[in-house]
Amino acid sequence: MTASQLLRPVAYLWALPNTSLGLLFVLPALLSGGRLRVERGALEIYGGVTRFFLRHCLWVKASAFCLGHVILGQDRECLDFSRDHEHVHVRQYERWGPFMIPAYILSSFLAWRRGKHFYFDNHFEREAYGLE
Repeated sequence: MTASQLLRPVAYLWALPNTSLGLLFVLPALLSGGRLRVERGALEIYGGVTRFFLRHCLWVKASAFCLGHVILGQDRECLDFSRDHEHVHVRQYERWGPFMIPAYILSSFLAWRRGKHFYFDNHFEREAYGLE
C-alpha cells in the first residue's frame, strides 16, 4: 500500500465538516426529483432542489458547487462539464479541511478589496481554472 493510499481516509476525515454540509442536500434533492452518483470518490448531487439552490441561493448563478467530497450540480451535463474544475476544489478541501470555507471567503474579500473580481481573482478559483 502506498503512502497516498494510506492518507486517503485522513483526507476524507479532514474534509468531513464541509462534506457534512453537502450531505444535507441528499434527502431534499431526492425528494424533489434530484439524483445522486459517485464520480472519482466524490458524491455528485444534481437536479431537484439542488438546481434551485445553485440558480437562486448563491451570490452568483452556478452550474456546480463543491462542499468537501460533495459536488452539487444543476444537472448531469453541468457536472460533466465542470468535473475537473470541481475536483480541484475537492483537493483544496482535502488540504484546508474545516478552514476551506473561511479561507475561500477571505480570498474573495481580499480580491474585492484590491479592486479585482471577487470570484475570478479568488486564489482558489484561479487554481481551479489553472491560472496559478
